[in-house]
Amino acid sequence: MANVKVPSMLRPMVGGERVISAEGGTVRDLITLVDRSHPGFAAQLMDQRSGGLRSFVNVYLNDEDVRYLGGLDTPVEQADTVSILPAVAGGRG
Repeated sequence: MANVKVPSMLRPMVGGERVISAEGGTVRDLITLVDRSHPGFAAQLMDQRSGGLRSFVNVYLNDEDVRYLGGLDTPVEQADTVSILPAVAGGRG
């Protein structure tokens, strides 16, 4: 099983878990499987119109940005770690 690291702002959706183990062949599969157990999870990460990641969400597979690999169709192995990092913006203008 791969591990999905959940950022603090999404943890309430997954019962407070920091890491969720899931099986799936791709990053998309993992997100879909987590969403089955925790409805609404995928909607926070994926753009429903394009089917891709929302522009403010970064997903890494073993510290590599999936946008530069295969996007949501990036293959995932059992020992892999998928980290979700929402972009943070703000501060003084």
